[in-house]
Parts: sequence; C-alpha cells; structure tokens
Amino acid sequence: MSMPGVPRDGRPDAGARIAALVASDAPAYRALMLEAYAEAEDAFTATVEERAGQSDEWWARRVADPEGRSLAFGAFEGDRLVGAVVVEFSSRPKTLHAAVLKGMYVRPSHRGTGVADDLVRAAIERCISHGGIRTLKLTVTEGNEPAIRLYRAHGFVEFGTEPMAVRASGGYRGKVHLWRPVPKEVSE
Repeated sequence: MSMPGVPRDGRPDAGARIAALVASDAPAYRALMLEAYAEAEDAFTATVEERAGQSDEWWARRVADPEGRSLAFGAFEGDRLVGAVVVEFSSRPKTLHAAVLKGMYVRPSHRGTGVADDLVRAAIERCISHGGIRTLKLTVTEGNEPAIRLYRAHGFVEFGTEPMAVRASGGYRGKVHLWRPVPKEVSE
C-alpha cells in the first residue's frame, strides 16, 4: 500500500509517501523509534534502553509480523523514514474484532505537514480492509493535546484516563484511552 502525501488547506505538503513497512525496513524503523523514545519519553511505556536491547528479529516482527499480528506504516521522504505507526491485531478469539494503534511518531521536522494524518488514515483503512475489525483503540499521554486533536479529527472518542500510567523523569503521567468504530468495508 502506498499513497502520496496529500496537501492540506493552509499546510505545506510534506511530500511524504505512506507505505506498509516490510522486514527490510526494520533498521530504519528501529532508528526512528529509538529517537522517539528518547525525544518523547513520557509518550511511550517502554524506555529507550529497553527497546535498544531488542533483537533485530523483534524489530522485524514489529513492522511486519509474519503471523499478521502487527503491521507498521511508515512515512517516507525520499528514502528517509520520517514517521511511523503500528497497528496490532488480536489473536484471542474474544477480541479478534479489536485492533490497537500504537507507537505513533513523526519527526519534529515533519509535524504539522499532514504526515500524522496520512499515517492514521492508512492504519484505519487497513483495519477496514482487514474485514473483521470493528474497533480501533489507542492511548495518549495526558496533556498531549496535539495528539488528542489528531485522533479526535479521525473519529476517536475518549473513554477514560488511567492515572499514573507511566513514570517519566518529570513524574507520573496518566494515559487517555480513545477508541473509534471501524466500519465494514463497503463493496461497490
């Protein structure tokens, strides 16, 4: 799946190409996410040290699980990965209808350009085409208003806040839980 960046009213076009990542993208994805864990430590539940210790195989499974349990989308400017998001699918019989959006990160140089919108849109479209997904969930660190606005613009609704969900250098932070329904794919 590949889509060109879409210009937005009043915003520059990043020219980013959105594509499903493959195992060979794992090194670039690893570098991007280690940057994310360092730059936005309270946005993630893992630390940079934890993730730096993960094997190459772990990173390859994260971007393109051979069993189909996770799939990452990347935003590329030329050959450079400038943003990514992961969709995780459940393997448990009672939760096969639910997917989780996680690990969203866009480099600061590409924020406000539509890259994050395109990544979220690609993840939602993949959930629709998956066939059995009916809900998509995610969490955002409390106080991250730009992220909350982004997700609300894509139909996500808050359903609660988990207090003291993560401990970062600045103290404990809550996690805002959001969800949205995923419509059935419409046949033409």
